[in-house]
Amino acid sequence: MQLLDKSSSDFLYQQVIDFVENQHRNGVLRPGDKLPSLRKLSKQFGISVPTVKQAYIELERQGIIFARPQSGYFIKAQQARTLLPMRDRWSHSVPAEIKCRSLIEQVYEAIHIPNTVALGISNPVNAHPPDKALARLMRGVLSKVSEKAVSYGPVNGDPKLRLTLALRYQEYGVDVQHEDVIITNGAQEAISIALQCVAEKGDVIAVESPCYFGQLELIESLGMKVVEVYTCTEDGVCVKELEKVFNEHPVKACLFSTAINNPLGSMMTNEQRKAMVELIEKYNIPLIEDEVYSDIYFTQNRPIPAQLYSKKGLVMTCSSFSKTTAPGYRIGWLLPGKYEEEVKRIKRAQSCSTAMLPQWTLTDYIMSGEYERHIQVLRKKLQNNCERMRALIAEHFPSEVCISKPSGGSVLWVRCRSHVDTSKLFHEAIEQGVSFAPGNVFSPAGKYNNFMRISYGVQWKDSVEDAIKILGRIVNKYNNNEKTAK
Repeated sequence: MQLLDKSSSDFLYQQVIDFVENQHRNGVLRPGDKLPSLRKLSKQFGISVPTVKQAYIELERQGIIFARPQSGYFIKAQQARTLLPMRDRWSHSVPAEIKCRSLIEQVYEAIHIPNTVALGISNPVNAHPPDKALARLMRGVLSKVSEKAVSYGPVNGDPKLRLTLALRYQEYGVDVQHEDVIITNGAQEAISIALQCVAEKGDVIAVESPCYFGQLELIESLGMKVVEVYTCTEDGVCVKELEKVFNEHPVKACLFSTAINNPLGSMMTNEQRKAMVELIEKYNIPLIEDEVYSDIYFTQNRPIPAQLYSKKGLVMTCSSFSKTTAPGYRIGWLLPGKYEEEVKRIKRAQSCSTAMLPQWTLTDYIMSGEYERHIQVLRKKLQNNCERMRALIAEHFPSEVCISKPSGGSVLWVRCRSHVDTSKLFHEAIEQGVSFAPGNVFSPAGKYNNFMRISYGVQWKDSVEDAIKILGRIVNKYNNNEKTAK
C-alpha cells in the first residue's frame, strides 16, 4: 500500500495530483484508462474522500482527466486537435452518380489481407465480442428446435424477436407493435428495401456528407443519384441546409444516420431530429433512418429514434445487430411506417425470409439480459479505445492534423493537410501492413481527398499502436515532401 507523505509541506491533494501525473507520464495510466475510484484511492493513501475529490477536480480543470456520469474519471487524450464545424467552407453539391467503386472494393478487400491491421472497417463488436455467450445460447436453441433450424421462416421474421424489438422501441416512446417489425438480412437489406419503396432508377437521394460508402454503393446499384447535405462534425445533418437542398433539387428521399453518423460520429440532438422530421413531412419527402449505431452512444442518454416524431408515417427505421453483437449473423430489421405492405412485398420477392437460428439465438440473448450487460461493457471499451486512438494520432501524426471527437460509434474522422491525398497513402499503408478508409470514398463528389477514417473498434494490442505509428510516418513523409517542394 502506497502512502502519501503527510509531513511534507505540499498539500495532500497536490500529492495525489503529482501521483496521477507521474503514472500518466510513465505510461502506467494511458489515455482512456479509468482512474481508481475516490473511495479506493482514499483508502490506498489513508486520506479523506474529499481530498481525493479535490485533486480530481483540479486534474479535470487542467484537462488531464475527464469525468463520465456514473462511470468515474478517465485519462484524457492530450494534444488532440479536434475537428471543428466548417459550414462556411461548404460547397453545395449537385446530384451525382457514384464514381469510386474501385476504391471501395479495395477497402473491403484490405480487411481480409493476412497480417494486416484492419483499421478500415467499422466493426465495434471487435472491441468486446460476445461470441462465447452467443455460442452457448445457440447450442441451447439447437437442442430445442432440431429440424426447424434448417427450414424457411416467416417472411416477416420470428414473431418472438419482432415482439422483443417492438418492446424495446416502446421503451423509447415509439408506438411500435410486433406486426410493424420486418426482420431483414442485415441493415443493408433493410435500407435497400426502403429505397425501393420510395424511389426509382434515376431518382435523387439526399445523404449526409460525409456518408458511409456502403450506402453510396447501394444507391448506385439501384441506379439512383446522390446529393450531399452539409453535416456538422458535432450536430449532424444541418436542417437549414437540408431545406435549401429540397428547394434546389428534386429529392425523392433522404437516407440519414439520424443518431450517430459514420464516419463523423456526430449526433443530432432530439430537438434537431424532431425539426428534421417536421421538415421532411412538410415537403412530403420520406426519410430512411439508419440507426445501426444508436446503442453505441457515449452521451448520457440514448438518442431517440426519428420515427417518434413522424405524424405522416414517412419515416422508415433501419437497424441491425451487426454493430453491437454479431455481424456474421446478418440479422437486421425495418420499421416501415406507412409503407408496410410495399416493404413486405419487396422482402418476399427479394429474399423470401431470414435465417431463423440466429434470430432465435438473439431473442434469447436479449431476453436473458445479457445483451444489455454486453452493450454497457462495449460502450465503455469503445470510449476508452477512442481516447487512446485520439492520443496516439495526436502524438504520431503531424501537428496540423485534426481529429473528430465522436459522440458514439467506433471510428475517427481525421483531416490531414489539403495537399495530402489519402487514396495514395492507402496503397502505401497496405504495403506496410495497415489498412484504413480513404476519405474520398465517403463522397461521390470527392470532397474529402485529404481525410481518412480510422477505426478504434478493435481489441487493443501493441500491433494497433504500431499501426498508428506507421500511418503517422507515412503522413509525415507527405508533409515533408510538400515542404521540400516549396
